[in-house]
Order: sequence, then C-alpha cells, then structure tokens
Amino acid sequence: MKWIELRSDTLTLPTEEMRDAMRNAEVGDDVWGEDPTVIRLEALAAEKVGKEAALFLPSGTMGNLVAVMTHCSRGDEIILEADSHIYYYEVGGLSALAGAVPRLVRGKSGVLDPDDVRAAIREQNIHYAPPTCLSVENTHNRGGGTVTDLPTLAALRDVAKERGLSIHMDGARIFNAAVALGVDASEIAQYVDSVMFCLSKGLSAPVGSMLAGDADFIARARKNRKMVGGGMRQAGVLAAAGIVALEKMVDRLADDHGNARALAEALADVAGIEVDLSTVETNMVVFDIGCLGIDSDQFAAELSAEGVRVSTRPPHGMRAVTNRHFRNEDVERTVDAMKAVCERHLAPRRHA
Repeated sequence: MKWIELRSDTLTLPTEEMRDAMRNAEVGDDVWGEDPTVIRLEALAAEKVGKEAALFLPSGTMGNLVAVMTHCSRGDEIILEADSHIYYYEVGGLSALAGAVPRLVRGKSGVLDPDDVRAAIREQNIHYAPPTCLSVENTHNRGGGTVTDLPTLAALRDVAKERGLSIHMDGARIFNAAVALGVDASEIAQYVDSVMFCLSKGLSAPVGSMLAGDADFIARARKNRKMVGGGMRQAGVLAAAGIVALEKMVDRLADDHGNARALAEALADVAGIEVDLSTVETNMVVFDIGCLGIDSDQFAAELSAEGVRVSTRPPHGMRAVTNRHFRNEDVERTVDAMKAVCERHLAPRRHA
C-alpha cells in the first residue's frame, strides 16, 4: 500500500540533492567554530531573515529554549499565546530549564491581539514576575497554520518596546508565512529581536533549526546551546542539507499551500466533517469529526486502514499537514478515504 502521509511536514524525506550535499560536505568541529559548512549555513540563514547572525541547532524545541534562556533571567515572565508551541508542546522547558514564568494570552486562531498583549503586561510590582519577553508564533501550529500579518506584527512590536520587552518569534514555519503573505521572510523577522525557524519541516532537511538575531544575542545563545547539550562536532554533514533547503525548497511551499486549500475545500463538502476554511492559510487543514460519534483516535485508526495517516487533536479534532510528498492527485484519494470512514458511522444513524 502507498501511504498518504499527512501527520506532519516533519515526515518529509531529504531530497537526492541534500543526500549528495551531505555525503560531500566539508566538515570541521563546530564547537571550535571550525566547521566551514555550518559557518556557511549560519551566514545564509541570517541573510534570509535579515539578521546579523544565526546559530545552528539540532531542533526547533532547543532553538526556542535557547532563545528563552538568552532573553530571560530565571524568574522572568514571558508573554505567550495560550496555545503556543513553546507552552503546549515543549515539555515545560521554558520553566523547568530556562526558569521563565509563562503568562498566557488567548489569540484568535493563534494570532495575538496587540491590545490584549498590552493589557497582559503588568506594571513592575514586588509581587509579580518581571515581564521581559513577548513570544509570537508565525505560522501558528494549533491555530491551524494561521499567519500573523505584518501590520499586526508591527503593532505587537510597538507594544513590546513601549514596555521594554524583547520579542522572540517561534517561526518554525516562517517561510510558509512568507509565501502566504507574498513577502521575504526578512520582512516578517524585522519586527522581532530573535527568530527560530526549522529546516526539517516543509523545507525537507532531515535535521536542524536556526536561531537568528543580532551578533551579541547569538554569541550568548551559542553558550546557552552548549549548556543544554546542543554543541555539535562535524555538524556540516547536517548543515549541508540545510543549505540546500534554504536555497532550493522555499518557493515550492506554495504547492503545499495550494494542495491544503484544495483538500480543505473538498472536505468541507463531506458529511460528518467540519472545516473552518478561514483558518486554512498555509499547509495545515484542521477539522472536526465530533458529529460521527467517535473520537479522533478511532477516526485516525480507521483512516489509516484506508491508507491515509493524519494526526489527532482529541477529543474530536484532526489535523492534516501537506508536504512535498503529497501531490494534487492525492487529494481525491484522501477525500474518498475520509468519506468511507464517515459513511460507516453516519449510515447506521440514518437508518436508526
């Protein structure tokens, strides 16, 4: 059976060009600052997002952790969207390891309202953790791949600067946001002090993420990376794939967005599935199967038996993430598989 894989764009495989680049990579010891391929990748990454410097890390979770450690002292408060990846999916590392205290603000499909952020930033008081950093996620994972636009980012930047906060962006999929907005990633990153982005999602590199900011910030972040075990040796073998990802894989993200939109519009017509099309802005389709009378785990298991894999958001939420292995011709097969699962659970109700 040929699987249709929609659980995540993290499941993309490296291209043949990436494999060749890895095989032939010139390497050195990156902890000593002597890996020429890592140095090339860090310079390219900084240029792509318009920052002075960048740092290569094994994962986006480590990139966000190192950013929080570099922006905040232990006991400082960080403002986060309530469903942000840093808060929701990173094992509490911002508190357990960085010592930061999260203050949550509910956004609309993950997008923060500047006025809500302003209201959440408390005045200095002996009883409060001092607010130090604002974190913005773009695109927003649990929001369904939603994009924070440039005017909103500018307003969030202004609020943070008014109150003396630094701004970090969890830009794991910043290039998806850039493609959706029709701008360079640097136009998005100009509003933040630091930005983390992944090479290993839609860009298809096998491993790695980047943290970018000004030169002083990255110098301090490099030491924090070492502290949490992120110092790598001949990492150019991995960095070589990241260079190909940044040079060759950004523009094609538009194909993933188009396929996600086509899938969402088709699913909106399937009885038993509810899709909010307004949230489908990039490569994610979030939908609900609550009216089928089953939970998300059962739906995913039955869909897997049809050859299609999606991820779950219990109790009734589902997520499909398009990627370079999912083609336009896969939309029909995916929809047919979901129709089959829905029909099995709707038919008995119709005849009850």
